[in-house]
Formats: sequence, C-alpha cells, structure tokens
Amino acid sequence: MKIYASGAEPIATLTAIVTVTDDGGSSGRLRKDFAILPPGDVRNCMVALAEEEALLSQLFQYRFSSGRGLKGHSFGNLFLTALTHLTGDFASAVRFASGVLASSGEIIPSTAENVAITAKLQDGTLVTGESQISKTRSPIRDLRIVPRRPKPHPEALATIAEADLITLGPGSLFTSVIPNLLVSGIPAAIAASSALKVYVGNLMGQPGETVNFTASDHVRAILRHTGLTGDDRSRFLQYIVLNSQGIHPRQLGTYADRLALPVENDTVALRAMGLDIIKGELLEPGEKVRHNPRATADILLKLAKLGRRRRQIQGAKQAI
Repeated sequence: MKIYASGAEPIATLTAIVTVTDDGGSSGRLRKDFAILPPGDVRNCMVALAEEEALLSQLFQYRFSSGRGLKGHSFGNLFLTALTHLTGDFASAVRFASGVLASSGEIIPSTAENVAITAKLQDGTLVTGESQISKTRSPIRDLRIVPRRPKPHPEALATIAEADLITLGPGSLFTSVIPNLLVSGIPAAIAASSALKVYVGNLMGQPGETVNFTASDHVRAILRHTGLTGDDRSRFLQYIVLNSQGIHPRQLGTYADRLALPVENDTVALRAMGLDIIKGELLEPGEKVRHNPRATADILLKLAKLGRRRRQIQGAKQAI
C-alpha cells in the first residue's frame, strides 16, 4: 500500500496498529532487560513502510551475528530501545524512528502496557508467550491477554474512528491478528467505526496455529475473540478478500514436511456469516506461497475509496 501513500501526491494515508506481545528473540531479551515494549514487530513494520533500497532500512534490519550481549540483536531493536529511554515513551520513539526512515505511514502500538498472551489448547494445556504458542502442535481453543483488559493506545482509537478502511491480516491468526483484538476497547471501536472492514484471508494453514482451518474458521476465531455480541459483532467485519488462483504443486512441496495445506475458501459458510467475498488472483510467483503485494493493494485501495465515499455521504446526511 505504501506506493499509494508516498511520492509528491499521495492518494492514501496509512496507519499500522501493531501488536506488542512478542516475547522471543531479540525483542524478548530487550523487553526483559529494559522493561520496554517489544520492538521487533514495530521495527519490521517501519522497514516495510520505508524505501526498500534505502541503506537505513537495511541498517535497521541488520542483526549482529557475534559479540558478547550483541549476538542475535538487530540494530533497529537497539535503536528503538535507546530512543525509548531518551524520549521516555515507546510511541514517541516509534514516531521519531519512522521519521528517520521516511516511512510512508504512521505506526502505533495497540497498547502502551506490558502485555503477554496465553493460549488454552484443545487438550487443556495452557501455554504462555507468543514465542511458545507459535510452537504448539495441539489446536488452540482460545487466547487471552495478561493483564486482562489493557488500555488501548488513544491514538489507535482515534485512527480507527477516522479510517475509511480497516484491514485485518494476512498474518499469523493467533499471534499477530487476534492479539490486537484482545486490547480493551479496540474491537468496540472497530465495530463503531464507519469505515469498511475487511479481512484478507491467509493462503496457507500455519503449523502450530491454524492446521486444517478453513477461511470461515479464521473468521470465527476472530469474531469469537472480539468479545462482541449482537449488532456490534455483525458490524465488526463486512468483507473478506480471497485468492482465486490455484497454488502450484512445486510451491506446496516446500510446505509438505510441515504438513501445511492451502486454506480452503468455504464461500458458502462465509456468505452465511454475512460477509461479502472479493476474489482475485493474489498469488505471488516464487517458491514460497505469498500474497502478491500490488494485486492485494489494488483491491484494498478500491475498498478504501468506497469507504471514503460512504463516509462522505453519511457526513452529508448528518449535516442536513
């Protein structure tokens, strides 16, 4: 989407609301040692929105391969840690670092509180920590956030209220998409927003999280974890974007050892849930099964324009 949000005359503005539950690797170590929010997911988002060929972007992703205490850390994580201590606020550090990278969008943590996630598995086992949950093999029954009901970042709520389009996914369902929805107030803010809301369906099931999940299983898990009921729940999600291309056996072969299969697009069940389905040829060529960024962005831009027109019409009616 950044191609539409950059340049002399951008036609879109982007804001990423990022989960802060990562507890593994460099982020986990910095979180433990310095009592800051985990910087890894935010760093990846900043680099994704920055100029791809910029040396600074490469620097932020540089990971030390040796050095006492440095091995395994990325420069970007260390940079954000230092900035947090200088500014006294993680969100301020993110804004400053985004400016350094000339990111084509704003990045906001979903909460400023130090949170973790806990999963209850189908076999009754409780697993705490994003890094451990992603390694599980028993299906996940539900996800909780600790401490319960953390306060949302005020800027996140304001952005949701002002958006023309709100997107969820693609990404790891239980360790990337759903954690933001466990922050108190965010699901209700999305439901109340006049924006269009869309879920971009995953292409492949993810071992440890969504083995044998259909597209509607993904949506059910999302809606269940919002905690919303009735009309609020029905207003939370309106569209789902699905890939219409077949996946080449050669691509699937790279996933065979992990028993990962393509997500079944069970459109009958999705329509029964009240969702409008948008299909497109969204598969990126290559060995890995990934969304084609440009094709996916083009669909989302059309939805954003539709959302803008609808909000303008609603605003005009309220003004009369």
